[in-house]
This record gives sequence, structure tokens and C-alpha cells, in this order.
Amino acid sequence: MVLLDLELTSEEYKEDVANMISQMMFVSGETAEPSPETTTIIEEIVHTQVVEMLKRSTALATRRGSRSISTNDLFFLIRHDKAKLSRLVTFLSWKDVRKTAKDSDDKGGDAGDMGGDDPLGGADGGAGGGGPVVGDTGKKNKRTKVILPWDISSYFSEQVPERDDDEDEDEEEMNAATILRLKTADERTKNMTKEEYVHYSECRQASFTFRKAKRFREWAGFHLYTDSKPNDDIVDILGFLTFEIVQTLTEEALQVKAEEEVTKNRSGEADAASKKRKRETGLFGEQEEGRTPVGPKHIQEAFRRLQIKPIPGRNRVWMGGPRALQRRELRLI
Repeated sequence: MVLLDLELTSEEYKEDVANMISQMMFVSGETAEPSPETTTIIEEIVHTQVVEMLKRSTALATRRGSRSISTNDLFFLIRHDKAKLSRLVTFLSWKDVRKTAKDSDDKGGDAGDMGGDDPLGGADGGAGGGGPVVGDTGKKNKRTKVILPWDISSYFSEQVPERDDDEDEDEEEMNAATILRLKTADERTKNMTKEEYVHYSECRQASFTFRKAKRFREWAGFHLYTDSKPNDDIVDILGFLTFEIVQTLTEEALQVKAEEEVTKNRSGEADAASKKRKRETGLFGEQEEGRTPVGPKHIQEAFRRLQIKPIPGRNRVWMGGPRALQRRELRLI
């Protein structure tokens, strides 16, 4: 089963982007409703980041002698963030598994080699094709390992068979980051009601690209920065990275806002309304309706901090000259 793109006009997609950003911010910890100015600034930052990724990927493709960008070009851009890179590789690996499972479901029982002895009869019990599989089908639907261009194994035509317990340093770092995110998500959702958690689950599905690939390419201006039409993997990777950008910005902005409130409380500059809300706070923390959302100034400060934050694994080299350190390139979030 192939999911077709939603029939959205450019204006409808523009409105949908603001709604998607609000949902992504909610998943990232912003429980109050952000203002249109805040979502507009985040949209501008995300758009600038996507354009920068397209420019750099096109430059890398040109150096390879190719007119079209590849997934390896995008991998190379985030190579210093090992945790994010590993999450992206895992995302693509499981995407391939889901695609294979859907192709198997489309063939149905006509193919004799698709588990004729399967007692489940090929029924996976879900529209996503992610149900249990057994027998030979399980082997075909095994998660494939994505080989990065700088891995030693990429230099050889034949690969060493994988082991189930094989885990490298990047995967260990990814697991640590994933556990931290799961712990944070658990803290955010443990006191939610059933209806609130359903809304939270729906917000987690927010995406710039899912079933909106055509409008996303128009919104990002693909035709201005690359000559060829990008494949589905390129669009899916950018969709994954745009969610990461919004999440990182929101988390940093929440930290900026918390520091600002602490500073105001210490200096006695908190306004009467804030003090009144504090007095009305119950046993279980500050009431959600009393919170003020992060504003444009918090997003701008978060973006500034992320631009000057050192990148793990990347060393700065003095190139000489009085203006060498004044020139800063846009850093990818």
C-alpha cells in the first residue's frame, strides 16, 4: 500500500507548518500555547537550516562529480553529532524494514516463498505492516545495517556477517542519548490523563514531510539549490532533521526561560502576576494554565547559544589573520 501525498495548497501547507511546529514544541516540553511570532521565528530558522543543508550537500555532490545529492552527503553534514547520526541511521534502517514488510503484504499469499507455512497466514494485524513475522519472512525483514562512507567496511565489496550482539561506540552513545530522551518523555507524560496522552501521541507524529513531500520541496526551494529531484530518502532525512531542529531549539529556549525566571526572582523584578501565580501553585507544581510560553526572545537567545556551543569531536584551528575568528559560518543545529 502506497500512501499518497495530501492535496494541500501552498497556503494550507504554510498554515500546517505553524501547527506542526506547535505540536513539535509540545512534545519537546512546551505545554503552553506558543504565539504566532514564536512559531514564525522557528519556521524561519528551520527554513534557513534546510537551505544551508541543501547548499552544502550540493557542494559535496559537485566535488564527487555528481549533479544529485545522496544520503551520504547529509550523513557527512552531521558526522560530528554521533548520537544524532546513529538515530538517523536507525531511522532509515527501520524504514527499510517497514517498506519490505509492506511489499510483502501487497504480494499477499500469491508468492509461495513469503511464509506459506506461517500459522498467522500473513496477517500482520496493523496498517503499518509492523506486526509479528516468522520464518523466512523474518529473515527478509531483518533490519539492514547502513554503511557510512567513512566506515572501514565501505572500502570492501564483501561485508563481514553481522552479529546480533555487535554494538559499536556510536550505538552506545546513541543508546545513552535515547535513554535520556525516554526518561525526559516519561517525566512529561507520567501525570497525563488518557486524553492528554492521546493528544501527546498525535503530536509525536507531526512531520514536515510525511505525505507532504511535494509541498515540502516547494517550501524549502529545492529547485533553487539542486538540479535533480531528490529521492524519498533525502526528503525523509530532512523531515527527521527538521523535527530534531525544532526539538533542540525548544529545549534550549525552555532552559533560557527558566534561567531568566530565576534571575528575576533573585533580583526581585518578578511582576505581581507572577507572584500571584506562585501563591496559587498547588502540591504538584505550577499549574499549566498559569505558565507563559517561550517567546521570540527566548528562541533567539537559544539559537545564539546553539551557534556558539562547541561541537563534540570537532576542533577549531587558528588559520591566522586579524579577522580569522570574526567570520562565522552558519552552524547546523
